[in-house]
Amino acid sequence: MSEELVFQIALELIPGVGNRATKQLMSYCGSAASVFRSSKSKLLKIPGVGEKMADIISKSSPFKEAEAICKLAEKIKADVLHYSNPRFPKRLKQVPDAPNILYVKGKGELNPKRSIAIVGTRKATEYGKSITDKIVADLSNLNVSITSGLAYGIDIQAHKACLNSNIPTFAILAGGLDRIYPSVHKKYAEQIQESGAILTESIPGTKPDPHLFPARNRIIAGTTDATIVVEAAERGGALITANIADSYNRLVFAVPGDVGHTFSEGTNKLIATQRALIYTGVEDLIYHLNWDVSLEDDKPKIMPELTVDEQNIFELLSENRSPIEIDLIALKTQIPINQVASHLLSLEFKNLVKSMPGKKFGVTS
Repeated sequence: MSEELVFQIALELIPGVGNRATKQLMSYCGSAASVFRSSKSKLLKIPGVGEKMADIISKSSPFKEAEAICKLAEKIKADVLHYSNPRFPKRLKQVPDAPNILYVKGKGELNPKRSIAIVGTRKATEYGKSITDKIVADLSNLNVSITSGLAYGIDIQAHKACLNSNIPTFAILAGGLDRIYPSVHKKYAEQIQESGAILTESIPGTKPDPHLFPARNRIIAGTTDATIVVEAAERGGALITANIADSYNRLVFAVPGDVGHTFSEGTNKLIATQRALIYTGVEDLIYHLNWDVSLEDDKPKIMPELTVDEQNIFELLSENRSPIEIDLIALKTQIPINQVASHLLSLEFKNLVKSMPGKKFGVTS
């Protein structure tokens, strides 16, 4: 593993420096190594960095622990993806509380053309299982990857249906990659890695303690275009995922169920309170997500005249309806702000991006 990756992990280990602050630090310093090599006075010039944080960073040296984590990741054959890595899920980059580092095992493409989350109760009924199977079967010819949480019930039903239909599926874990939970699903976790992946923000060796599951749910919501809740009680993890997806402005669908049935209460309430669209079939996804299934083209449309950084900036601006400030562009792409300015100027010359008041930028129409 590279020296910079060790520094990136070390930055994560500093107490009191959260995900957003870490991104801010790297954006202004240019790299994790530069953060540690910056003087306290330089750190204090970074917006959002106060006396206390600058003091903690300048006195921290968690490099041995970071190196140990790298070695453990290598031992379990896991990839460590920092926010700045091109393989890091681009959808996840767009959410405000995205993790800075993911630990991944699997051959799957983390930036698929289309990505849907399927979640639900751990106590799935036969109705819920059959609906889950049907959803997966209906999506099998639409170039879709399916994400869930490897839990009992609807989650594992979705993963199994994907494996049976040769659809790439991704399992988001609450604990470390070497702590599969529940353990009886370990065989499915291994099968998932053949065409999909298992991934987590937890370092190897982390136990899947209860407080980690809500955080895990935000990754499920953040890595996908929409979330389908199949069955859910009035309270539970599936509804947490749905609420998070809604807060990210990602679409939420709910499968209607029998009135009065415990595991239909959550889905029916989502629909009744207009926090979810009703799911009656794959046509709902096609319509609301504006999928053009008549002109399928699996090859990614890469603009050859753009550099990698220009491509990332252009994609970010294309995915956002409103213009974005240059500071936020640097933060979300993890490209130093001085380089962002240069890339934006180049994109303007190519008539792909336009400058707007307030140091904001958007794509040309």
